[in-house]
Amino acid sequence: MAPTSLVQLGLFFIFMFLIGFSYSDPSLDCPTTNTSLLNFTSHFTLEQHQLRGIFSIINGCSFRVSQFDMLAGANVLWWGAMGDDFQNLTNGFPVSDSILNQTYKNDTFTVRLRKNVTWDQMKLVAVWDVPTASDFGHVLLNGSGNAKEQPTVFDNCKVLSDSYRIRWSLKEAENAVEIGLEAAVGAEDYMGFGWANESASGSLMVGGDVAITAFGEGGLPFAHDYYITKYSECMIDEDGNAQGVCPDTLYKPTDPAVVVNNTKMIYGHRKDGVSFIRYSRPLQSNDIMYDQKIDPRAEMNVIWAVGLIKPPDSLRPFYLPQNHGGSYGHLKLNLSEQVNDCLGPLEAEDKEDQDLVIADKKEPLVVTTGPALHYPNPPNPSKALYINKKESPLLRVERGVPVKFSIQAGHDVALYVTSDPIGGNATLRNTSETIYFGGPEAEGVQASPTKLTWSPDRNTPDLVYYHSLYVPKMGWKVQVVDGGLPDMYNNSVSLDDQQVMLFWTLADSSISIAARGEKKSGYLAIGFGREMANSYAYVGWIDDSGKGRVNTYFIDGNDASSAHPTKENLTYVRCKSENGIITLEFTRPLNPSCDRKARHECNNIIDPSTPLKVIWAMGAQWSDDHLSVRNMHFITSKRPISVLLMHGSAEAEEDLRPVLAVHGFMMFLAWGILLPGGILAARYLKHVKDDSWFKIHVYMQYSGLAIIFLGFLFAVAELRGLTLQSTHVKFGMLAILLAVAQPLNAYFRPKKPDAGDETAKASRRLIWEYTHVIIGRCGILVGVAALISGMKHLGERYGDENANGLSWALIVWFLLGALLVIYLEYRDMGRRRDRLPGRSTWVLGNGEEESRDLLNQSEPAKEKEAGEVQLEAFNR
Repeated sequence: MAPTSLVQLGLFFIFMFLIGFSYSDPSLDCPTTNTSLLNFTSHFTLEQHQLRGIFSIINGCSFRVSQFDMLAGANVLWWGAMGDDFQNLTNGFPVSDSILNQTYKNDTFTVRLRKNVTWDQMKLVAVWDVPTASDFGHVLLNGSGNAKEQPTVFDNCKVLSDSYRIRWSLKEAENAVEIGLEAAVGAEDYMGFGWANESASGSLMVGGDVAITAFGEGGLPFAHDYYITKYSECMIDEDGNAQGVCPDTLYKPTDPAVVVNNTKMIYGHRKDGVSFIRYSRPLQSNDIMYDQKIDPRAEMNVIWAVGLIKPPDSLRPFYLPQNHGGSYGHLKLNLSEQVNDCLGPLEAEDKEDQDLVIADKKEPLVVTTGPALHYPNPPNPSKALYINKKESPLLRVERGVPVKFSIQAGHDVALYVTSDPIGGNATLRNTSETIYFGGPEAEGVQASPTKLTWSPDRNTPDLVYYHSLYVPKMGWKVQVVDGGLPDMYNNSVSLDDQQVMLFWTLADSSISIAARGEKKSGYLAIGFGREMANSYAYVGWIDDSGKGRVNTYFIDGNDASSAHPTKENLTYVRCKSENGIITLEFTRPLNPSCDRKARHECNNIIDPSTPLKVIWAMGAQWSDDHLSVRNMHFITSKRPISVLLMHGSAEAEEDLRPVLAVHGFMMFLAWGILLPGGILAARYLKHVKDDSWFKIHVYMQYSGLAIIFLGFLFAVAELRGLTLQSTHVKFGMLAILLAVAQPLNAYFRPKKPDAGDETAKASRRLIWEYTHVIIGRCGILVGVAALISGMKHLGERYGDENANGLSWALIVWFLLGALLVIYLEYRDMGRRRDRLPGRSTWVLGNGEEESRDLLNQSEPAKEKEAGEVQLEAFNR
């Protein structure tokens, strides 16, 4: 071989050696520690951001991720920790320089560990959002290579609609199929899926065997077996037979031993505005009446739907799917075929799925602690902050509106509002933070709460966080917005159970009202009355076109057919739904100017001087025509709240407030017994030869006046003021003025003239006598009217069920008094007939009684004339 050829061959070998050195196997420089993890494979545990995928360890310094789905985060890293608990995860560390700041859709890629990181340093790999200390999902590492099966993972997945998917794993050997329903829907919506009746003609829905899944009270998932006999909401007819979309358990099985609910709940969660529920059902069920037989090798018709669901109530103790509103469909499905057309995660429009609490300028926010059951930002400590009994809600405040806190979270929890999303005093973690409110002094217990006020200003950012000063991640977000209902209305109160806020502003002849629910619902209704029957209701909802609506009704019963639409004169009407929270607003006249006999709503009068009883209800769905049972509420107030419109306060309704009961009894004692008794004594006891009639008259009249004055003070104190707008108050004040006038005019009583005196003195005496008579009799008549109107007022405004009976008892009492007067007059006429002819007629008494001074026995008639008190004079 020529030298030139040898040189070329040598250069070639050197070149190949260099290439081999430069592109050597990456595993050659990887550590060989913890070799038991090689080839380890596991599915990710989904925590949030709809993360799914398969994790596989390739060697000592790299791993592969396949079929990876995830919604984008802020600054997301691969994270290592020694455990999946709160303490270990928050003390973890980055394991790779790779950054995951994008949305992933069924992606596959390889990740290399940092040079100073080995598998021995961790027992968990997580996808970690650094700014919020959030675990999007993780994998627990173990040496066996057998990872725990994840409930979110299935063999197959099929898209039903843009926001609805079905996942399934066929377990033919176990005579079962496990199904996962996944949809970007509201928390109050159901997900339905099942098999159509292959032998049915016409609609595929009728005869369908479906599973209805949803999240019930307390956010707990459920899955029940339903059967469709009719394309309508489930109803029970007069014979007790179920019709419509009803649970299998509601139908009557032929064999009592047959188990008809064959849908078994396995797992469920709601994260990022997406509902996910996994359940199992048999392929061949022993329920031959209501379950379809599924052939796993054949194409069969399946049906699906999404819509609102109504929780159980006392009338129908089962979950009631409402109309799906157009979100439904059907398709052919073969369970044995391998299908996966679900590329990428579902993304909901509203990912903030926590409860919403809106701060009010008058009602304090009660801050407590409780177990962290549904904390929105895992990992989390064992307990979280609660506001108004809601776990870590999204808190919304308004700039310029003071926010009152009643802090009862314990001495080991100090509330503060910070710019840091993690809390726990970020300055201790060498992280810059701005504290806007609170600190070590913001702690207290239920027995001794600390009350503090925070006033967000124009420099407060749109998003801050409330947290504990000592423990990270106990609170959540604070939205700071411009203006709102508390600024627009002068008064606000929290109605029964703190589920609805009522706002109002009074004008001369109108009132502006707003109501806001504190719970997600399809509609919000407020009513004026003690209960649903005989109340006037205002219902706000969002119709199918997305427009806010407010309708008015008169309700005369307890079912949907008892709600009669009215045409109240409402202005400035608005209704909106924000994160499922309904707010309605309107302005209406205090006293409608229309024919009360022709239109019910004309009797809906608001008297600001008396308490307005307010009730509320929420439901899943409303419409402006053809109301039915589906429009009934799923939550309602347990009792009415008496709202004092003029004072801006409210109190729980009582059967009858004790002070007002005392007021009524005292007024009856005065106007029904003492004052009339004093008049009767002056009228019919003058034939007694001593002055007993006069003593009885004076003592009873002054006793009646004293009791009237005390009863008046009781009423004013209880109602926190006095207004003259109600009929009862007008009658009462006039009666009091007439009663007070009697002792005053008695004090100025003219001296009795001598017999036959025709001078001006006699004329003044005669005028005084008739004035005294007229005022006294008018006072009694007006007092009786005040008593009767008071009973009517009690029934109308305070809803006392005994008011009507008491009114009739009062009327009977005065009729008996009138009969007594007639009887006494009859006897007196007989006595007058027995007198000598020619006896003169007198007004206040006969000459014999008037010859002595009854007020002062030490002086004769002169002193008596100046001071005698008598509330009525009489003609003989």
